[in-house]
Amino acid sequence: MQETKLIPIAKPVIGKEEIRAVEEVLRSGMLVQGEKVEEFERAFSDYINVTHAIAVANGTIALDAALKTLRIKQGVEVIVPSFTFISTANSILFQSAKPVFADVDERTFNISPNDVLEKITDRTKAIIGVHLFGHPFDVKAIQEICEDHNLILIEDCAQAHGAEYEGIKVGSFGIAGCFSFYATKNMTTGEGGMITINNNEIANVCRQLRNHGESQKYFHTRLGYNYRMTDIQAAIGLAQLNKLDDFNEKRIKHAEYLNKHIKASGLKLPHRKNGIKHVYHQYAITIEEEEGVTISRTEFMKYLKNNGIGSAIHYPLPIHKQPLYQRLGYTDETVQCPVATALSQKILSLPVHPALTEKDLVFIAETINNLESE
Repeated sequence: MQETKLIPIAKPVIGKEEIRAVEEVLRSGMLVQGEKVEEFERAFSDYINVTHAIAVANGTIALDAALKTLRIKQGVEVIVPSFTFISTANSILFQSAKPVFADVDERTFNISPNDVLEKITDRTKAIIGVHLFGHPFDVKAIQEICEDHNLILIEDCAQAHGAEYEGIKVGSFGIAGCFSFYATKNMTTGEGGMITINNNEIANVCRQLRNHGESQKYFHTRLGYNYRMTDIQAAIGLAQLNKLDDFNEKRIKHAEYLNKHIKASGLKLPHRKNGIKHVYHQYAITIEEEEGVTISRTEFMKYLKNNGIGSAIHYPLPIHKQPLYQRLGYTDETVQCPVATALSQKILSLPVHPALTEKDLVFIAETINNLESE
């Protein structure tokens, strides 16, 4: 057993650059949305290669503000994968609109274009595609569906900073891309979010919604909110953005090592489609009972913890099975997402974050491979 403390499932990497950046903001006395936020927005829009990047307080707000800006309202339906973090669907409820759950691809865990086609009705207004765990969804297929059915495409990029589809960064394909900078994301501001947009008019409305509907100082043209990011968050974000490509390369290198060295039977390792840059927000495996695995997921997690390795389940329930959505009338009879349902019972995330050392990676792989001899 490794004698050091537990290898965590996730760990933010904060250095002297972030600390200095925060100190500079604190000394300036300008703490709320100001020049640092504007600088962060410019840098992020350049990085994603979009016209506008609009900083907000967190990733859920990014989704909410985008949907409000795009006039998603009561009575309309928005298709969303059932296998993702709950905020993706909740942001639709915030508009009094109806989430319609699509199943996911069994290899990439991303929204299934074929099932999306089955879920479209005359009330469907938009599709939210999630680039889950850092692997972009099938952008081309979903874009074609949106074009054929006159639907809005929104990208949930909360786990995919720097991920690419056919050489183009995610966050630039839909009408809006929504990012989260939560502490464990590929880059962080502690809390924070960003909306990426190429349309000038939509971006202007989004900025107004972020700041009490203000079009100029103390002149309010629409109902708005306080969705602002602070300069402290933005200062951290600028430092993190400068490191993002390095962070992602480490995640990719770590994932490639685990792919090569984990040999235990019954474990299916992450899939990466051709033409995709997968940035491994999570290194998600599945435990396949039909392939002869002799240990349950619960027992496997206990084994890992006892040997000093953190793990986590992302996610133990598809959204349509969450108690909230059960109370709203979503049932197995009304929602057909068999892949998402099965996936939630066998998925497991292993550490892949940039803070891992070579020693950590060797230990993780060897510990898993030794499972069969226990």
